Amino acid sequence: MKFLLVANWKMNPETKKEAKNLFDLIKKGLKNVKNTEVVICAPFPFISILNPRPKILKLGAQNCFWEKSGPFTGEISTLMLKDLNCQYVILGHSERRRYLGETDEMINKKLKAALKANLKPILCIGETEQEKRAGKTKKVLISQLKNAFNRLATKWLSRLIIAYEPVWAIGTGNSCGLEEAKRIYLFLRNLLQDENSSHPIPILYGGSVNSENARDYIEKAGFQGLLIGGASLDPQEFTKTVALLESLKKSEK
Repeated sequence: MKFLLVANWKMNPETKKEAKNLFDLIKKGLKNVKNTEVVICAPFPFISILNPRPKILKLGAQNCFWEKSGPFTGEISTLMLKDLNCQYVILGHSERRRYLGETDEMINKKLKAALKANLKPILCIGETEQEKRAGKTKKVLISQLKNAFNRLATKWLSRLIIAYEPVWAIGTGNSCGLEEAKRIYLFLRNLLQDENSSHPIPILYGGSVNSENARDYIEKAGFQGLLIGGASLDPQEFTKTVALLESLKKSEK
């Protein structure tokens, strides 16, 4: 299985010229990448101007709506994303939960819509600092997964990707400690109960990830990939992380 490295540009950069330049610089740095699947999740207005070649570089979106079309002002359907050559979509990001009021019920509907459209959803889960201090981390993760998977057919599970992003670590520079991250990874793997599956659900780590700590989250904590925010806006930093994952995969062989 390849490592998965997902760039979440969030609401950046400001212009299509900057977006295309950033994308092209990243693409230029991926010439020798064979064992890592790299996904760029750009803002909606920029997706159509990005050329996802080479094959190792994929396009993703940062959100979608659960209906195919209709009177839903400002929303983007899964069919629109497919037409823009998107293969992935981030769902349930904590910033959307916090600032835009996304509920578990809404995320569940989006998840089903994305899967039916043959997109690969990257489902974000994670606890807040307050929940962590109260010792509710595992309870929160169980609840988020249970509600997201509500009435979800088992056949879809092989297309899912889980991204553990502790809310208190996102954009703060305070990444999750390795021992804690490893405990959470093992807890989630056990919770998903897919150890014996031929297609185990990839679990990514996100939250103040950069080229300095990326290796440890893969090599020591056990994650199958990373979801990177701010550091993905620096092409040198991002491609450095890609190269690091490539070297880890080669060392496994």
